[in-house]
Amino acid sequence: MRVGPRYVLAAVALVAVAAGVGLAVSRSSDPPGSVTVTLPSAAPSPSVSPSASPVPGGMQTSSSQAAIPLYVDPSGAAAQQVRDYQAAGQTALAESIRKIADRPVATWFADSSTGGVDRARALVAAAAQAGRVPVLTLYNIPHRDCSGQSAGGAASAAEYRGWIDGMAGALTGRAIVILEPDAMPHAVEDCLDDAGRTERYQLLGYAIDRLRAAHEGVSVYLDAGNPSWITDTGRLAGALRAAGIERAAGFSLNVANFETTEANIRYGTELSGHLNGARFVIDTSRNGNGPADRGANDHDHWCNPAGRKLGDLPTTSTGVPLADAYLWIKRPGESDGACGDGAPPAGQWFADYALALAG
Repeated sequence: MRVGPRYVLAAVALVAVAAGVGLAVSRSSDPPGSVTVTLPSAAPSPSVSPSASPVPGGMQTSSSQAAIPLYVDPSGAAAQQVRDYQAAGQTALAESIRKIADRPVATWFADSSTGGVDRARALVAAAAQAGRVPVLTLYNIPHRDCSGQSAGGAASAAEYRGWIDGMAGALTGRAIVILEPDAMPHAVEDCLDDAGRTERYQLLGYAIDRLRAAHEGVSVYLDAGNPSWITDTGRLAGALRAAGIERAAGFSLNVANFETTEANIRYGTELSGHLNGARFVIDTSRNGNGPADRGANDHDHWCNPAGRKLGDLPTTSTGVPLADAYLWIKRPGESDGACGDGAPPAGQWFADYALALAG
């Protein structure tokens, strides 16, 4: 996936929030690896019927439903790295990676395989059994990333619709779904021709409708890039409307990027003003130090940039009226791409970078 001054890299993971107001981190009495969040009176909850929300399928709810525990997947690469370090007696390194492994992060689904659908079903079922809410990122739109580092996606519109049907069938319980990182900004910046852009909007609208219909507790957020990408929020809002944003829970920002939470709140609030008050979520997984300076190479700014840190913790209690959640959507420690210094391809685990983020 291409990035840089206007682009954001979304990790390709075949399986696959800044510390918010009111966050209650798990204590000894909580299940291992849990994060429970406490909501203010106007904060979101994906456990309620869409009819309780001003945005269909959204997480807005009343103060009577005050906690949303987000699911921590025990099978992620970070958890395995902790086990490997422990087995090698590298306790300090293991404790550093626990800062990632013990937090709820999104699980990515990035191909059309039936195995992906099966994994999604198992994830949602495991989260439901634990009484928690998983975050899923769907990343399989045709012509994905416009031939950038994360190029790929479904081979046709028909294949994509079939895949979405399968993923919808897997959503048998509550879930937060981040829909197609970068797909909308890429369309807005004209990396598709007119026919391709129209098809993309139609496919995203189809996905919103099918996923929302899967279960009343599913909240779908259509990705809208980041503050440094499409700066004309009116133009972006028009495209989001064409893709059916009014039928989604809202939009997501900063996926796999490093823009500060404050910058995203300002941007999201401005964009929301063009969208009748649409709500949003922000990826805070790696924005602790904000974006890197732009170097001689474009990828210095976005591809595993040095000096970045984990951002604010995942929470659905943000204290920001329009922000439903801060989420770790990009999985910290997974590579942005093979851009030097031993970095593996996009989406693969990169232990050295994970340690740097957690340091």
